[in-house]
Amino acid sequence: MSLEQQIMTEMKAAMKAKDEGVLRALRAIKAEIIKAKTEPGAAGEIDEATEQKFLMKMMKQRRDSLDIFEKQEREDLAVKEREEMAVIEKFLPKQLDAAELKEIIIKIIAETGASSSADMGKVMGTASKQLAGKADGKAISNLVKELLTT
Repeated sequence: MSLEQQIMTEMKAAMKAKDEGVLRALRAIKAEIIKAKTEPGAAGEIDEATEQKFLMKMMKQRRDSLDIFEKQEREDLAVKEREEMAVIEKFLPKQLDAAELKEIIIKIIAETGASSSADMGKVMGTASKQLAGKADGKAISNLVKELLTT
């Protein structure tokens, strides 16, 4: 079942249950699907990699907004962001935990022969491709920086 079909099925269930938080998140995902399908060169179809890419982007946007709302002590808005993040997370592949991420990045550093922070770009390029959709870019970057400076 494609992501679009899953979203439509979930939307119907959320409408019947009158679950506004879930419905809001599903509508946002559906809007991204439509936007991706209508972009030049998409030909009305999107692949799984594109789906994962925009879901990760949506997750990052919600995470950034949540940080701002928590700093401003706007719990009412923070709750909405958490609800949407929970829904988006269901459609993303399982994220790597810190230990798994560190293990993979150590291997990438060894493969690329990186030895200092000057080689960070080389490591980040490889890591970003290998870990696309499996880990947050900011977490990857922080870990690479930490490992190359020690």
